[in-house]
Amino acid sequence: MAEPVRTWQIKDARANFSALVNKAITEGPQIVTRNGNKAVVVVSAKEWLRRERPRGDLVDFFADSPLREEEIEIERQRDHPREIEF
Repeated sequence: MAEPVRTWQIKDARANFSALVNKAITEGPQIVTRNGNKAVVVVSAKEWLRRERPRGDLVDFFADSPLREEEIEIERQRDHPREIEF
């Protein structure tokens, strides 16, 4: 189970900046509050880059597939539709 996100008051974050950075790297995002309100979230560079990566849709996925030019042929069964009783 994931650890809960740690919350730091801005004065504590400033005084313990190195610890804040280390926790962001090892434990995940760290929230810094100012005047009791969430102000910023400190995350590791690895986490930031992972979230920043563009996500394509399914069409992009298939268009970029290395199998695109393989001319794979899929045979479909040519049977009749099943009968449905009412």
